Amino acid sequence: MADVEWWRTAVIYQIYIRSFADGNGDGIGDIAGIRSRLGYLAGLGVDAIWITPWYASPGNDGGYDVSDYRAIAPEYGDVHEAEQLVAAAHRHGLRVILDIVPNHTSTDHLWFQAALAAPPGSPERARYHFLDGSGAPNDWRSTFGGPAWTRVPDGQWYLHLFDPTQADLNWSNPEVRAEFLDLLRFWFDRGVDGFRIDVATGLVKHPGYPDLGYREEDLLVLTDVPDHPHRDRDEVHAIYRDWREVADAYDPPRVFVAEAWVADPDRLARYVAPAQLHTAFNFPFLQSAWDAGDLFTVIDSTLRTMALSGAPPTWVLSNHDVERTVTRYGRADTRKHQGRSGHELGPVDEELGRRRARAALLLMLALPGVAYLYQGEELGLPDHLDIPDDRLRDPIWTRSGGRRRGRDGCRVPLPWTPAPDGAGFGSADPWLPQPSGWGRLSVARQVADPDSTYGLVARALRIRRELDVPQELEWVDRAGSVLRLRRGPYFECVVNLGATEVPLPADTVTLLRSDTHAEERAPLGPDTAAWLRVRDGTAEWT
Repeated sequence: MADVEWWRTAVIYQIYIRSFADGNGDGIGDIAGIRSRLGYLAGLGVDAIWITPWYASPGNDGGYDVSDYRAIAPEYGDVHEAEQLVAAAHRHGLRVILDIVPNHTSTDHLWFQAALAAPPGSPERARYHFLDGSGAPNDWRSTFGGPAWTRVPDGQWYLHLFDPTQADLNWSNPEVRAEFLDLLRFWFDRGVDGFRIDVATGLVKHPGYPDLGYREEDLLVLTDVPDHPHRDRDEVHAIYRDWREVADAYDPPRVFVAEAWVADPDRLARYVAPAQLHTAFNFPFLQSAWDAGDLFTVIDSTLRTMALSGAPPTWVLSNHDVERTVTRYGRADTRKHQGRSGHELGPVDEELGRRRARAALLLMLALPGVAYLYQGEELGLPDHLDIPDDRLRDPIWTRSGGRRRGRDGCRVPLPWTPAPDGAGFGSADPWLPQPSGWGRLSVARQVADPDSTYGLVARALRIRRELDVPQELEWVDRAGSVLRLRRGPYFECVVNLGATEVPLPADTVTLLRSDTHAEERAPLGPDTAAWLRVRDGTAEWT
């Protein structure tokens, strides 16, 4: 683990802690569960794990409502267990990235409780956005639905761009800035290798709090607005320059990845400019349809933009906030739809979706830069589309009045053993129910099957580690529905996104196919991908 720039080519596995593995049988994933599965993660072949928030929290938004950033939620463990996990992960050759939530705190946080107890205009309220008004200060809306302002008993309003229990911090306040620099040091001192920054574009708000111009029928948050008053404001970059100084003071330096939902690649590149953040999620790749033209455009523009900043590109197909790839790719419309999920988007052909998802994984892992895997992606899991209404936990469900199902479908606990359903997670009654029959997709069953999605991903990661290829990419062919890329003189990836089979290029040897049951040199069928070695190249691996 001596490579200080490991993050430039890493494969990072996202752990949604509540649903990964339950170490004490209470139905909730925890630190002990993660520690018990480190051997599995190392065996899969990932380089690092990213753990969603494990801090003390009332749990109104899956831990993204933090009440104490220096404490662990009791259902997950404690700080000592966290330190032990980091040390154990390092022994397995795995780095550890935590989530940090700087845009807002829980309303249970001591700071917010002090603000409620203090009068208007006090230093305690200056840490948040408290404003006067006979009505809400402006028309801003919560990402989860409804207004972004809540009134307190003395008549002032506080801002919450998410749930009312998540009060937005005021980042023009020096005390807020100093507190988060100290929080970074607190966890870096405990061996943590880096942070994923939640809502990285949202920290700074326009001081005048102007209206956004919502219409009554608008359900989703307006984002495509020039000089947006609370997204991607220029002033946010000074914050991250300070954070980078803290990270660089450690040996080895710690790293950051930004959750930055920014459509403009040039705006995204500003977050990874020199002396700011190391990497930023490439969400246009996740949002793209299963279409050769769309994917080429996203990949090509990402590579060109990141090359100008010197930062590596990042690639991600799913996470805890969006539908799983198998489900999305199983529909007639394969685009990612902001704020929508479930049956409202149409029927799902799971077999088709899984075939496309396997091909997409080979495409993603063939690209230069950093790749992220969401837990269960290596198993080809779909969303659970039919969670009973009374079991739904996402605040989107309640805040939208039942109009939006929310994100629970992609957060269902992992199946570790084949039978009975749910066994192996740690409890027969986990906090979210698993779909019937999920045992067929379990870890135990797939690890024993070389043709499974797990087998495909594990083999791809082994080959990826052994590749000795440059980080540059050359497009060999992008005609019609076929994408063909080359890295170095001898490695190629071919993806057939069309409806008819295509022959494999001559003078190549097949290394891996997403349709693992097919003959090595058989034509590439619809929605499949292959990794190839050019015969006249000088290979250093087999």
